Amino acid sequence: MARLHAGLATLYPHLTPPPLDAPGVTGPYASSTPGRSVEALRIAVAPGAGGDLATTVARRPATGHSAPDDGGRVTSEAVSLRSLTLPGGLGAHKWVDRSLLDEAQSRLPDDTLPLILDEDDAVLEASRANLFAVRDGALFTPPLDGRILPGVTRARVLELAASLGIWTHETALRRDDLRAADEVFLSGSVRGIEPVTAIDGAALAGVGEIAGRIGGELHRVWGGMKTAATFG
Repeated sequence: MARLHAGLATLYPHLTPPPLDAPGVTGPYASSTPGRSVEALRIAVAPGAGGDLATTVARRPATGHSAPDDGGRVTSEAVSLRSLTLPGGLGAHKWVDRSLLDEAQSRLPDDTLPLILDEDDAVLEASRANLFAVRDGALFTPPLDGRILPGVTRARVLELAASLGIWTHETALRRDDLRAADEVFLSGSVRGIEPVTAIDGAALAGVGEIAGRIGGELHRVWGGMKTAATFG
């Protein structure tokens, strides 16, 4: 919610943001098992017919795998990435209009996601998640330089990695860095940790220990939350 408020202040500084309050998960998709089945709430704010900002909230059952299991084993299905050059990236805001990404996804298999690159070959993020690489036991991820979404799960992964004694680096990455990495994985608020096994058809090292450890901690944190809501 803080990210949404910040985005509105940046994009519409002359308009008063509407009251924003995410309803709790009390509908038919709520689960009695902590951290398992979740309901996704997609909150969109845009100028209405009268020029003021208007809010719409869509509720649906979350799809995909929400987190690793209790032992830290990653249960999300592995994904592949296919490069998509997008000058300047998607930026720091989560847009309602995702037609560009939807079009790119329509040309790919279900288990393959667009990997967004800038013109200088800098790796930015995947179409629905932030990206991490592991090298020699340390964690690397692209910096928040205005070209990527400041994902809430990305922030939590960095916090958890630090708590586990894993060195973290927010630094520029390129595809060669990913190919040379010991592990590559994605983080998102709906699917949790997703291991990446190939980029542009070239196989990577596969699922590794760091993703499992962070995934286990992420599952523990999510399981301890009073509500199982995720925000799209």
